[in-house]
Amino acid sequence: MSFRTTSAIDYVEDVSPGSGALPPRARYASSDARSLSLNGSWRFRLSPTADAEDDSFAAEGFDAGGWAEVSVPGHWVLQGHGSPIYTNHLYPFPVDPPRVPTGNPTGDHLHTFDLPSDWPSDGGAVLRFDGVESCARVWLNGTDIGEFKGSRLPHEFAVGHLLKPGGNVLAVRVHQWSAGSYLEDQDQWWLPGIFRDVTLLHRPAAGVLDFFVHASYDHVEGLGTLRVDSDVDGRVTVPALDIDVATGESVTVPVRPWTAETPRLYDGVLATEGERVPLRVGFRTVALEDGLVKVNGTPLLFKGVNRHEWHPERGRALDLETMREDVLLMKRHNINAVRTSHYPPHPAFLDLCDEYGLWVVDECDLETHGFTEQAWRDNPVDDERWTPALLDRAARMVERDKNHPSVVIWSLGNEAGTGRGLTAMAEWIRGRDGSRLIHYEGDIDCRGTDVYSRMYADHAEVERIGRGLDGGTHRRRGLPFILCEYGHAMGNGPGGIADYQHLFESYDRIQGGFIWEWIDHGIKDERYGFAYGGDFGEELHDGNFVCDGLLFPDRTPSPGLVEYKKVIEPVRIVGDGEDGTVRVTNGYDFADLSALAFQWSYQVDGETVEAGVLSVPELAPGASADVKLPDPPADPRGGETQWTVRATLAADTAWGPKDHLVAWAQFPLSARPLTAVAQSDGPVLGEGQITLGPAAFDARTGALRSIGGLDVRGLRLDVWRAPTDNDNGAAWQPDLRYGPLWRELGLHRMQHRLESVELGDDALTVRTRVAPAAREVALRTVYRWTSDGTRLRLTVSVTPEGDWTLPLPRLGIRLGLAGSVDGARWFGGGPGEAYPDTKSASMVGRWESTIDGLQTPYVRPQENGARADVRWVEIGGLRVEGEPEFWFTARRWTSEQLDAAEHPTDLKAGETVWVNLDHGQQGIGSQSCGPGALEQYQLRPAPAEFTFLFSEIHG
Repeated sequence: MSFRTTSAIDYVEDVSPGSGALPPRARYASSDARSLSLNGSWRFRLSPTADAEDDSFAAEGFDAGGWAEVSVPGHWVLQGHGSPIYTNHLYPFPVDPPRVPTGNPTGDHLHTFDLPSDWPSDGGAVLRFDGVESCARVWLNGTDIGEFKGSRLPHEFAVGHLLKPGGNVLAVRVHQWSAGSYLEDQDQWWLPGIFRDVTLLHRPAAGVLDFFVHASYDHVEGLGTLRVDSDVDGRVTVPALDIDVATGESVTVPVRPWTAETPRLYDGVLATEGERVPLRVGFRTVALEDGLVKVNGTPLLFKGVNRHEWHPERGRALDLETMREDVLLMKRHNINAVRTSHYPPHPAFLDLCDEYGLWVVDECDLETHGFTEQAWRDNPVDDERWTPALLDRAARMVERDKNHPSVVIWSLGNEAGTGRGLTAMAEWIRGRDGSRLIHYEGDIDCRGTDVYSRMYADHAEVERIGRGLDGGTHRRRGLPFILCEYGHAMGNGPGGIADYQHLFESYDRIQGGFIWEWIDHGIKDERYGFAYGGDFGEELHDGNFVCDGLLFPDRTPSPGLVEYKKVIEPVRIVGDGEDGTVRVTNGYDFADLSALAFQWSYQVDGETVEAGVLSVPELAPGASADVKLPDPPADPRGGETQWTVRATLAADTAWGPKDHLVAWAQFPLSARPLTAVAQSDGPVLGEGQITLGPAAFDARTGALRSIGGLDVRGLRLDVWRAPTDNDNGAAWQPDLRYGPLWRELGLHRMQHRLESVELGDDALTVRTRVAPAAREVALRTVYRWTSDGTRLRLTVSVTPEGDWTLPLPRLGIRLGLAGSVDGARWFGGGPGEAYPDTKSASMVGRWESTIDGLQTPYVRPQENGARADVRWVEIGGLRVEGEPEFWFTARRWTSEQLDAAEHPTDLKAGETVWVNLDHGQQGIGSQSCGPGALEQYQLRPAPAEFTFLFSEIHG
C-alpha cells in the first residue's frame, strides 16, 4: 500500500505570489492616521528545513524564552545564524522549477506588542511588510492571515479584527528558498530575513486607500496640470498654488517644474472624510519624442549609476540616514540618475530622490539569469503558469511608486531572457500608467520597450549606434539608446569612461548610461576586513565579483567615483592658456549657472601664486561664453606655469555646502624647464665598489647600493603589476584578457641577466637582458649613470627582442628604500591614483601623503596607487626628477606580495618601502565585465628611453 501526504508547506513551491494580501496601492510616508512600528528585537528560531508542520509557535502563550533574538529589519545570516551566499547568476540550488531543496533554512520570528493606549477603537488596521526574503507565512494572535513572495516588494494584510489592546503575538515564518527564488537571481548576496520595516497602520473609516497623483507640465505654456485620482472621494489642496479641488478633477496653473537639477516640490494634502495624507507634488512630463527620452520637452543625458541596496554590516536593511548619505554622495559627485538594480528600493530612497533630485529607472524585482545555463529552457518568464506572479510583481512596484516624480522609467527587470510573461507585464504597465516609459535590456528588438538598452557595449559599437549604423529592427532604429550598465567598477577602475562620455555628448541618440555599480558589497569581517564570495565556505560562489562599486563597503569614495565626477561634470571649461581665454559651456539640461561661482588661480611649479574671481554669465543650458583670464603675473623664477579654473557652489544647497567643487580645468602656460646636469668626474673603481658622485655601486654587478647616506636596494627594470580585476577580465569574454596572458608569458617572474658593467670616462654603463623563463622574448636594458658630483642621473634604454604580442603591465624601474620612510611629496597629478585611461580627475599640483595614504584599499588587493604626470617626488630623503614626466608608486610590500594577497589583511608591512618610477603604464579598461583598455591606452613594447635624476635631500 502507498500513500501521499500533503505538506503544510506546499505554498513554498507554489508559483503563485501568495494569498491573503491586500491589493497593492500607493505608499505614502505619513498621514494623520496612527501607525505603530514593529521594528526592533524579535525572538528567532532557525530550522534547517522548511518541513515544519508544527506551527504551535504562532499560538498565543507560546514560550519562546529560550529562543535567540534578532533585529528586524535584518538578515539572520548577518546576525550569527547561518552564512551568506554570493553568486552572480548561478542558482545555489538545483534548477528544478518551482521546487527547492529540502535543506531550506527557515526562520521563525516572534514579536509581542501592545497597542498604544490612544490607539483608535474605530476603523480597521493593516499590517505591512516592506520586504521579506524570500517567502513568508504570517500569523497574528494565532490566526493564519496568509503568505507571500516577492522579496523587495510590499505586502499588506487586513488585521483590525484580530487586534487586542495588549499581548498581540505576531508570528512570521520565513523560508530562504521558495518558488519566488527562481525570480530573484540577481547578482547579489542571498540574504534571508525580514529586512525592511514592519508596520501596523490604523485605517480609519473613509480613510485613504489608493490614489494616483497625475502632475504634468506644459513646457511651452509653463503650466502644470494636477489631477489626483482616489479610491475614496476627497479634496486636494496645494496652498502655494491656491489649489483646492475634488479628487478626480483637473486643475491647470502656472508652476515651476520638477527636474533632477531643479527638484521643485509643492506640498499638498489629500483629505478624505477619515484621513489626511501629505502630498509632495512635482510637475513634469515624460515623453518619447523625436526618438529621444524627453522630460518637459528637453532630452535627458543620464549620468547614472546602478544601485543595489547595501550596508557592510546590515546587508540590505538600510536606515534612512544611510540612504540619505547615498543620495548626497551622488549629488556631490555630479550623478543625476539611478537605476534601482535590480528591484524597487526601500520607498524612503525614492522620497529622497524626489527631494534632492535624481532621475530614477525603477526596476522590478525580477531576474532569472541562472536559466542561461540551460539555454533559457523552462524560464519562468515564458511559462504562463508564472505570469500571475510576474504581474503581481509589476503591480506592486508600479502601485507603490507611481506618485514619485523622480521615477521616469519603469524597468521590467533584469537578465530574465524573453517571454510571454514580460510582454504581459509591459502591457499591464502601459495600461495602468501611460505617463512613463518602459525599459528592459533583454528585449533586443525593443518590441515592448521605449528605449534601446544595452550592457557593456564597447566604444566602437556605441559610436556605430550613435551614427545609426547598428542595424536592427525599424522600431529599434528609431529609439534612443542608453547603456543600462557600463564602466564595470570592479577593483581598480573603471577605465575608459571619459571616452564613453565623449560619445554620449557627440550623438543625440545616445542618452548616457549607468555605471555598474554604486557600492562594493563587502561584508565587514574581522578576518578579512571585508569578506566576499567564498569567504563563508559557499559551495558555489563568484568571488569578489560582488565588489564592483564606486564606493568601498564603508562608503568611502573610490578613485573610480572621483574620476566619474570629473568625467560627467556639468560645466565644460576649455581653452588655451596662452591666449588667456577660456570657453565655459553649461552642460546642464535644465539649470542655468546662477548657482555656481567661478575662480581662477595661477600656479608656478605647482604652487598657487595668485587667485581671483572669474566673471561668468549665468548661461542657459547648452549655452557657452568666452571668458578672459587676467594677465599672468610676472614670475622671475622661469618655472612651469598653468591656469586652474574652478566652478563651485556659490551658496549652501540642500545637497552641498558653499564652495563645494563642481567642475574644474587646467591650462598649461609654460612648460617646465629641463634640468641640466653638468658632467663631473667619471666613475671610480674601488675595493668591491664603484663610486660615482654621491652614489656607490657594487663593483661586480653594477647595482646601485646607496646615494649619499641613503641605502637603495634592488633597483632594476620592472614590468610587472599585481593584475587588477579588469586586467584579469571575465572568463566568458572572447577578447584577450591580459592578466592571465601576462602570467602565462611569465612577466611576473622576469629574470635579469647581467651582460656587462662598463666604466667610461664620464659614465657607468650596465647592460642587461630581462626575460621570462621558457620564452624567447626579452627586453634589452641599458642603465647609463652619470653625475655632476651631487646629483645622480640615470638614463634607461629599453629595446624589445622577439615577437611581443602582448602589451606590458608597466615599464619603469623599481627600487627599495630602507629605514624610516613616512611619506612622500610630489609635483604632478593628484591627489589620488591615476592610470592612462583613468586620469581625468588627476589635478596637477603639489601634493603630499603618508605611505599608507598612497594605497587604495581595494577589497581584493591589486595594482593601485600610481600618481600620474609626476615631475618630481621626494620620498625617504631622496628626491627624484623625471624626464619625461612619470608615474610613481610607493608601498610597504612588493608587487609580488600584493599579487599574492586575497584580502588587505594578508599584506604585512616590511622594513623596505618599494618605489616604482614608471615611464609607462597599461590602461585599466573595465574588462571585469566590459571592454578592455582601448588601443591608445595599451603599453605596447617598443624602444623607449627615459631619465631620472636622483639627489639626497638635506635638512
